[in-house]
Parts: sequence; C-alpha cells; structure tokens
Amino acid sequence: MTDTGDKAISLLIKEKAYNMGFDLCGIAPARILEEHESIIKSWCSSGMNGMITYLGQNIKKRINPALQVPGAKSVIVTGLNYYADKKQGGDGIPVISRYAYGKDYHEVIKGKLNEILDYILILNPGAKGKCFVDSSSVLEKAWAREAGLGWPGRHSILINKNIGSFFFLGVIMLDIVVDYDEPVREDHCGKCRLCIDSCPTGAINENRTLDVRKCIAYLTIESKNPVPEDIIPKMGGRIYGCDKCQEVCPWNENAKPNRTLEFQISDGLKKMTTEDWLNLTSEQFDRLFKNTPVRRRTYERFMRNITSVTKSDS
Repeated sequence: MTDTGDKAISLLIKEKAYNMGFDLCGIAPARILEEHESIIKSWCSSGMNGMITYLGQNIKKRINPALQVPGAKSVIVTGLNYYADKKQGGDGIPVISRYAYGKDYHEVIKGKLNEILDYILILNPGAKGKCFVDSSSVLEKAWAREAGLGWPGRHSILINKNIGSFFFLGVIMLDIVVDYDEPVREDHCGKCRLCIDSCPTGAINENRTLDVRKCIAYLTIESKNPVPEDIIPKMGGRIYGCDKCQEVCPWNENAKPNRTLEFQISDGLKKMTTEDWLNLTSEQFDRLFKNTPVRRRTYERFMRNITSVTKSDS
C-alpha cells in the first residue's frame, strides 16, 4: 500500500466488504484513465462493439471519475465470486452461462455496495460517493486493475491469482482520500493462449479485445438479430451466454463454488431437459427467470436461441 490517506478507514472499508460477502476489495486513487480513450475509440470505430453502441458514447465520462462524482478522489472496487460447479446442461441439453444461474447480480451487488457506502458515511459524515454495477459509464475492469484486483486476460476478462475470473465487479467512487493498493501491472498469462484457441467462433482478438459480432455471449444476449447460420453449429448448445474462454483458463482450475445464496441454481433450472426447453411457455419463462439476468432477453428471442441450437444438434 502507498501511504496516501487514512489507512484506518481503508482497512475498515475492506473489513466491511469482506463481511458483506465480497471475495475481493481494493482501492485506487481516482485519476483520468486517458490511456483507454484511444483504445475505446479504435475498437468502436472498427465496428467490433456490434449493436452495443453505448460503449462508444460518453467516453470522457467513462475515463474521468470526476464526471461521475464531483471531486472524486478514491475508487473502491469489489469482486464477488459467481462460479458454480457444472450443474446444468450436458447430454445435448441447452446451456446457459453460470453468471445467469441465480438472481440478477446488479441487484445483489448494488445492495451490498450501498450498505458499504452507508457505512463509509458513518465513518466520514462529510464524504460523498456513488455506487456502480455494470450499468453506468464506468470502466470497471480498468479500475479493478488499478485497485490491485487482477489483470486482463487475453479474453479481456479480469483474472485474479486467487479466485480466477468468475467474479462480478462493483465500484464505489468517493470524494475523500484514503489509503490505496498497488495496481497490477504484470501480465500473468505468459505465453498461454488457450482462451483464444478454444473460442468456438474466433471472437478473441490478439490485443485483449473481442469482436462481439462473433461472440456467442453477445449473439445470444445483446444482439437483436438471429444468430448467424454459420455460427449456430459452433454454439455447443449455448442459448444464453458462453463460459468457454473462462473454462479453459488455467487460473480457473482451482475455482471454488460461490458462497452467495442468491447465485445458487434453482432446482427448476437444474432439472430442465431438452424437451422442457423446447416446450417452455411464456408463463414458465417468467417464473423460471424472474429477477435473473436472463430477463434481459425477451421470451421470443430466447426461444429463437433454443430452437436454433436444438436444430443444429439434431
């Protein structure tokens, strides 16, 4: 740690975060992440962001925390493990990504962050801050690296030496100075390129970015269009998201199941057969995926994904 601020408050913040169930917590000094501006512009201008046009908007706001929280001095970053042992899919049964097994992580993490922020305001009543969970113009992965939580793998996902890469990020920006962690500057991937070579559709670029137009996760979650015909045979039964690049990563070999009750897979989801998926009604969809990330997809588009992958497997 660099002795730049109140070390006692930093330690109390981290203790609170761990008591709230977070697996990781680090703190970085707020600064303008100017080195990311050209990367974002280049990536978006190439069209590799697909239909996610908002990623090319508000770039100044994305790189400058002071435009989120006036006078921002500190950025707290938390990590919450969501890894689950393989309990769904297999034997030709359609597969959804592990991150969508349980309750919507935005709600779970935002609640925990707000409680931490309330605690900080008790410690320092004059402080001001704001919480972010993957839904605002914030570069969560960049801040996580600044706060010492890990480094971006070749698949662009943040990796932590202790818990791998199956974790959600949360951010709190504050206008007070506290004590900070050292950023992770090393690349611990070495010469490994398993994620690149194992990607079913070749969506991972050599420069730690993705071409989302080829990414199964994007095509089954974000895209409004049907999955391209040439991609369907490569989906491996995936109907919502894709974990392949993380599953092959050596840093996830010892990944431990998450301890968050809200992220546990429901019995209903675990027991779904191929026939159940194909005959899923709108009412069953609403009941099965209420308050989960899958609700980002409409019933009609979700069923389109199911029909596509089951046809390709038959």
